[in-house]
Amino acid sequence: MQYETLLVEVAGHVATVTLNRPDVRNAFNETMIADLTAAFVALGGRDDVRAIVLAGNGKAFCAGADLNWMRKMAGYSDDENRADAMRLAQMLSAIYRCPKPVVARVHGDAYAGGMGLVCTADIVVAAQTANFCLSEARLGLMPATIGPYVIRALGEQASRRYFVTAEAFDCATAQRLGLVSEAVAAEGLDAAVQRIVETLVANSPNAVRECKQLVQDIAGQTIDEALIADTANRIARIRASEEGRDGVSSFLEKRAPRWRAQQSAQ
Repeated sequence: MQYETLLVEVAGHVATVTLNRPDVRNAFNETMIADLTAAFVALGGRDDVRAIVLAGNGKAFCAGADLNWMRKMAGYSDDENRADAMRLAQMLSAIYRCPKPVVARVHGDAYAGGMGLVCTADIVVAAQTANFCLSEARLGLMPATIGPYVIRALGEQASRRYFVTAEAFDCATAQRLGLVSEAVAAEGLDAAVQRIVETLVANSPNAVRECKQLVQDIAGQTIDEALIADTANRIARIRASEEGRDGVSSFLEKRAPRWRAQQSAQ
């Protein structure tokens, strides 16, 4: 599939989705929103893809919303504004709920909606020179559609501060707050991302998918009898799965599991 605003490559079971509007610092508009939604839905359904890297071309990772797109929105009716906002919300959900693990490769600024993209990822690897900002309040707006993902990534207290101050913060702060999983020198960014995706593709594809879903389903839940029963059912189900049985057998027999042997043969 061809995309107007993205570059998409698949190699070694890893898909790389690169935001490709460097002339506007990868700011997104309605076309990029549609492209990202379609790309993550398509890649999420591919058996040959086990991990997805989300990256950006140019100096910035993503500067948020495109100003020309925002000017158009100023003239929208209430219904048009709601529909437009829903398309953005659905794009963020498509990345967050993608069954494949998503690694954000953040090499430069991630502002406003760009921070939303970062926060939908499962793992965030950032250059130490990257900067982050929830700048919406400066423009009389609020980070509403990205809010659920940002609050999960930053935590409630940090979100209370940065939503209302619109302050920029550096990579060290983002890592301390838990948004950034790993901070590295800019020249080591690709190596760090590669090391992480290699660990992802070496694991059971089914287990990785189920683990990602497990975190999303039970984070913040009360540990009650229903949750205890649900987790017991999940482990019982995966133990009986084809990859679960083969994984345990391969460990006991000191051999590579079939999914890794198939990977090596390709």
